[in-house]
Order: sequence, then structure tokens, then C-alpha cells
Amino acid sequence: MIFNWFKIFIYHLKQNKLFSFLNVLGLSIGIAGVIFAILYWNNENSYDQWNPEKENSYQVLNVIGGTGDTWATSSIPFGRTCKATIPEIEQICFLNIWYGESVIKYQNQKVIDKKIMVSDENFFDFFPFPIIKGDKKAILKEKNSVAIAEEQANLLFKNDDPIGKSISYNDKSYIVKAVYRIVKPSSFEPNYVFGGLVREQDFNQWGNFNYGLMIKIKKDVDPALVLKKMHNVNYVNRTLKDAKESGQTVAQYIKENGEIKVILDQLKTLHLHGTKASGSTTPEGKGNLQLLYIMAGLSVLILILSLVNYINLATASAIKRAKEVGVRKIVGASKNQIIAQFIFETAIIVVLAIIFALAIVELSLPYYNTFLKKSLTMNGSEFYLQLLFIFGLVIILAGIFPAVYISNFETLKVLKGNFSRSKSGIWIRNSMLIFQFGIAAFFIIGALIVNSQVDYMMNKNLGFSGDQVIRIPFKSTDYNHKAQKYFTAKQEISKMSGVEDVSTFAGTFGNSTNSSSGFTHNGVFVQPRNVEMDFGFLEMMKIKIVEGRNLSPKFASDTIDNWLINETLAKTLGLKNPINTVITSGWGNEKGNLKFKVVGIVKDFNITGLQNKVPPMVFINLKTLKWNNFDNVYVKVSPNNLTETLAKLKTYWEKNVNPDYPFDYEFVNKGFAKTYEEQVKQKDLFFILNLVVIIIAIFGLFALASFSMERRLKEIAIRKTLGAETDVLLKALSKQYVLFCLIGFAIGIIPAYILLQKWLENFAFRIGVSVFPFTIALISLMVLTLLIVLTKAYQVTKIDILKYLKYE
Repeated sequence: MIFNWFKIFIYHLKQNKLFSFLNVLGLSIGIAGVIFAILYWNNENSYDQWNPEKENSYQVLNVIGGTGDTWATSSIPFGRTCKATIPEIEQICFLNIWYGESVIKYQNQKVIDKKIMVSDENFFDFFPFPIIKGDKKAILKEKNSVAIAEEQANLLFKNDDPIGKSISYNDKSYIVKAVYRIVKPSSFEPNYVFGGLVREQDFNQWGNFNYGLMIKIKKDVDPALVLKKMHNVNYVNRTLKDAKESGQTVAQYIKENGEIKVILDQLKTLHLHGTKASGSTTPEGKGNLQLLYIMAGLSVLILILSLVNYINLATASAIKRAKEVGVRKIVGASKNQIIAQFIFETAIIVVLAIIFALAIVELSLPYYNTFLKKSLTMNGSEFYLQLLFIFGLVIILAGIFPAVYISNFETLKVLKGNFSRSKSGIWIRNSMLIFQFGIAAFFIIGALIVNSQVDYMMNKNLGFSGDQVIRIPFKSTDYNHKAQKYFTAKQEISKMSGVEDVSTFAGTFGNSTNSSSGFTHNGVFVQPRNVEMDFGFLEMMKIKIVEGRNLSPKFASDTIDNWLINETLAKTLGLKNPINTVITSGWGNEKGNLKFKVVGIVKDFNITGLQNKVPPMVFINLKTLKWNNFDNVYVKVSPNNLTETLAKLKTYWEKNVNPDYPFDYEFVNKGFAKTYEEQVKQKDLFFILNLVVIIIAIFGLFALASFSMERRLKEIAIRKTLGAETDVLLKALSKQYVLFCLIGFAIGIIPAYILLQKWLENFAFRIGVSVFPFTIALISLMVLTLLIVLTKAYQVTKIDILKYLKYE
């Protein structure tokens, strides 16, 4: 019986080659989209799932009361006090939540590694990577200890046993205590973990939020209870104490400065569902939950579109098989047997579609990995089970309705030849076509709005000009002489032909500044970003002064107690006449907090991406605090002979500035462009999916129009005989599709408007949603519809009249 079904399937496949091909291709594109989404979904949801401590380990974040900023860092005394006073906390770990880049030296070898971490002794209790060699416990107990990942150990030590060997990092010697194997994916995947993070001078600094903090709570303990007790630690040691020192009641102090709120993010869900913070929360970065949902949602929409297409084609083509079904019923075939036969045929098509889909994914996977910056592969038992589930689901969704529809044909009606005139199933096909138009409208509108937002971000005036300005990393472990080394390099570089200007500041465009400090002025608490800069930095970057003057070497006080503030800070503090206003800063010495006079107002510029508002900022000269907190040198170069200029900079840099590092640079504009890299990805994603949706919709519309018009060939022949003109026939044949297009568009614009407005809420600087993308989408859909329908209709109007009327 099954062999007989297979022969019938092959026969109809040969009879309808084009539509069979469209069926398989449409389904394979839809299934391929879902496979891509599944691969990404599996990877993002697998972070830290290998970790046996994931249920009880939490990252500690702090919401700064006065500003609302969320920091993924804490202070040493806060963490230690929590451990000492909260019995439910089993263990704590201070660690860097970023990777460092530095030179690692062993004997005569030097390697540069970009995934270096520094932690206290408890790192491996929270991230128990398998230990290949060396100590299993207390690996980082001694401050000069280091653990190395297996791959780096092989690279550095070759065939030697690394345990007990001494390596150099930041001009200090460390003893290798263990070699571990990284388990991926993980929120922390360091190649080196150095001990000795905690500095003694920070033991009592409650305001020094420089350390990432993880806590491990005891099993079966409610994290809400721990969180409540941690809030109490803050209340007792910060709020009460600071209120008393400032001579205020607790209520007055909280009203003026706010109160720090603690957040606990479980390691199990940290990567995807962790709290969004100001800056990074883990070295491997936070997962993009929005992009994941977008990809999953859009891939499901495309699969639904493919299924709708298949069902439409299957039910439309069923008319040609009506007599076959009638004959089979006459000779004794039951309804269930007919249903089983057509589901069997659907299963074969789905198998072919999955094979094509896997081929599409395999060929496209390298580009997909580049797009996502991942290394996804099609393997694992979970993936194959999901593929099996897709197979079953598609057969059920695509096969059941056409099979039941066909099995319900009335035997006598189909054998008399009247079935083709029946309107059975037409309303369902038309509804599905309208649904297709709705999805197509959604994708076109979405692509246009995303494209407009990205174009706006790429062309917006950022308040600074990075044209021909390059950023060169400035590596130095000697903080005491770092500034002098910079000034010497600046003097020498400035002499080079092709170099127009040299300056620096403690930060990078697109990633903000390297520090911030809070203070209260006129009862308003602020936490501005600190911009430590060299003289001439603002002029070089073409950042404007809107009131007052710039800092200048002509004024000695500009390196002592003068500063600039930006427009946002002036507005936040309510300063109507800010020039010459004296403000007590958040920085202090043995005499108390330092006071600064405002000598200029800097026009707001985007130091971070356009997702964020311009933060309040203060600007001081490098020599004022002598923090030497800068990590880059900014050089403005002439566009003439750029290659020669860069070659001279490279030679000088590798010889005199960073001899241990290869010369590296990045144009400032290119660096800032990384802030909207994700949005560019989403733009490209919408563009690709738009093409896919339109192609599938065209398949469906063409096939349905073909079947519909072929059913009306006798009607068209009669109309032509009675003298109907071609344009009248074209209008009659196409008007229903124009109506379907308008109804589908009306349905599609509602979710498009709601979801795209939600997406735009991610940006502090954004476009307004106008009627333009909706108008373009409607025109595009209408043009495509008319092009396809009129082309097919025109072919139909050129039929041979005698062929269809000779027996009438």
C-alpha cells in the first residue's frame, strides 16, 4: 500500500513540477529560518548551565540612589561585612568583571593575551573548571599565584610541566599553581586567573566601587531574605553613618542623596536575563535577549508563512485530484486511508524540505557565525531532538488540514465533474492569502523603520568630530611616571610630518570615561563622569564651549581648582549663571573635599552610544588630580601620506612607548560606530528576512492566482465571446487580490506599529514614526501584487476560445 502511495506521489510530482518545487523550496526556507534561530537560542541559553554552583551563586549589583545608575561593582567592606553578618551567605568572591590585555613573559618568551582576569582566592569555588594539573583547592590563596587555561599552558610551556614555574605579568612574578580546562559557554572564560586582587588600602573604602562581587548562598535559603539583610548592611553602614556625619536626619539624607539598592542576579540566568548595568557585567558580555526574541519570532513567522503557502497550494491543487479521491472512495477506500495517504505525501515533502533546509544552513553557517560573532555548529542530542520535533510539527500543521479537506470531497459531486465550480475551501485560501499579505506588510514596515533609525544614528551630529583622529592604546604599569611618559611621547610625535595634533583623556568615545564621582550641590545629588584631559583635547575633537572659556595652560589655577561642566550637569544642578560657581566635588584629601570653580560650559556631546542619554560630566586637567587614569593617546593625522605617517608612528611607538606590544590603532569614528553594531545587525537581518518573506509571498500569490484563474478559463472564454475587452477582464481578475492586499496591509500595520515603537524605546536618541514607511510598504505590496496578478491574468486572457467552448 505504501509503495502504491509512493508511486502516486511521484506521478503527481512529475505532473506539477513547478508547484512541487515551490512547495519544497518555501518549506525549506521556513525550516532553515527556524534552525538558525534554534542554534542561536541553544547557545545563548546554555551559558553557565554546566556550572554545578549556578543555582546558589549570585552576582551583586548596586543601583545608586541619587542617579539611578546600576553598577555591577561593589566595595570591599560591603562584601566582607555581608559575609561576616549574614549567616545565609556561604562564600563571597571579589573578581574583575572585565578582561585585561597584557604581556605574559616566561623566560625568553612573550605572549600577548586579551583574556586575563584578576580575582581573590575563591574564583574556582564559583567557577569550578576541571583542574588538569596542580592544586585542586586553594589555588589562588597566595597573592602571587596564577592558574592558566590548558591551551595557554601548552602555548607558553610547550611540553614542560608548568606547575611551580614563574611567569611575569605587569612586571610582577607569579607562580603557576594549576592548569584548568575552560568549559564553554560560560560568563567567565579567562585564559589566566591571577590572585591578589584585593588591595589593602580599599579595606575601609565604602565608596570605592571597584570590585565585581559574587556571593554563594546556602542551599534552600530564600535569596529574598539574603537581599533584605544586604540592604540592612547598606542602611546601617552607609545611610545611617553618612546622615549622622552630614548632620541630617535619615529621611533628609535619603531625600537628598537617595539610597543604594542591591540587586542579586542568579548565575543560572545571568547571561540572558541579568540586570542591564552601566558598563559590562561579565567579561563575555551580556546576551542580547531582544535580538534573540526578534530572531525567534521572525523565524516562526516565516515558518508560518511557508506553512500557509503550502496549505494554500495543497488545497488549491486538490481540485485536480478530486476525481482520484472519488474513484478511490468508490472502490472502498475509507476516509482515514485517504487522510493517511495525503499525510504520507506531506511527510515526503517535509523530509525533502528538511534536507534542503540543512543544506542551506550548512552553507550559510560561516556567514551566520560572523554575523553573531559565534561558533555555532549543528550537532548535539538536543539539536537532533528539536529537528525531530520540527519534522513532526510541520507534518501535523501542513498535512492535517489539506488531508482532511481532500478526504471530505463528496463522491457523486466530484465524479459528475461539478466540483471545480464549488466554492468549497476558497474562503480559507483567501483568508490565508490575506494573512500572508499581513506578514509581508509587517516585515516591509519593520525593515524601513529599523533602516531609518540606523541611518539616523550613523548621520547624527554627535557633538564631536573624530575625522582623521586615531586612538592608540597607551600601555604603562608605572602609574607614577605615566603622565611624564605621555608628555615625552607627545612632544616627539608632534614633530612628525603628517601629525596635526596630539592629546588624551581618560576614556574612549563610545565607552564613556574611566571613572565617575558623586557629590551634592544645592541639595541635588549627581554622579557625573570624570573627564581628565590634556590641554587642547576639546579643540582637537571640535567639542564646543557654549559659555565661559576652555581650560588653558595660560592659567595656573586651571591645573589646581578650575573645571568645566557640560550642559546636562548645569541643567541638573539648576545653575542659571554657572560661570564662577564654586562646587564641592566628590574628591577629597586630608583637609576634606576639594572645591572647584566652574570656568566654562561644554556643549553636550555623545560620549556613549545613542541608546543612552548624554551623562552629566566634569572636565579637569590631567595635572589636577594626577590620577593618570588614561589608557589611550589620540593623534590627529593628515589625510595626505597617511601610510607614511602611520609607519613613523609605528616605529616610534614600538621602540619608545610600548616595546612589548605590537602597534595598534583605531579611527575614533570607527570605534564609535561599534555602539550601533547591534542595530546594524538587526537592519541587515530585517533586510534578509524581508527578501525571504517577499519571495515566499510571491510564490504563494503566483500559485494561488494561477489556480484561481485556471478555474475561470471557461468563464473568461464566454466573456471574450460576448465582446469583453482585455482591460475589463484584467480588472475583473485582479480586483479581489487588490482587496486582499489592502485588508492584509491593514492587519499588518497594527503589530508593526506597536512592536517597532517598543524597539525604538531602547534609544535615547531616536526617530519619530511617520506615515512614510507605511506608505512605502503599501505601495510596494500593491505594485508586487499587481505585477504578479496582472502578468498571470494577461496570459489567461490570451487563451484559445474554441478550446474551452467547442463542447458547449
